[in-house]
Amino acid sequence: MTKLRKAARGMPCQVRLPGCNGGGETTVLAHYRLAGYCGTGLKPDDDVFGAWACSNCHDLIDGRMRCAMTHAELRLAHAEGILRTQMARKA
Repeated sequence: MTKLRKAARGMPCQVRLPGCNGGGETTVLAHYRLAGYCGTGLKPDDDVFGAWACSNCHDLIDGRMRCAMTHAELRLAHAEGILRTQMARKA
């Protein structure tokens, strides 16, 4: 496990989907899947493609739970969460 994945624990959720539990102890680094940068045996780069996501938001973006949002809306929320995560890490 990388430092960034370990450091996600305890951080506030940056994805913020409906049903978000705010993060904290349930926060993990949720990776955005982008063709050419992930696949079998290839995990997306933590620095570039990771968002701090609570367990509920992570389940929604990974498809383990359903909501009224479209796939495109979920991907946009995840991408925005990555940007917020990068800004929070920079601060």
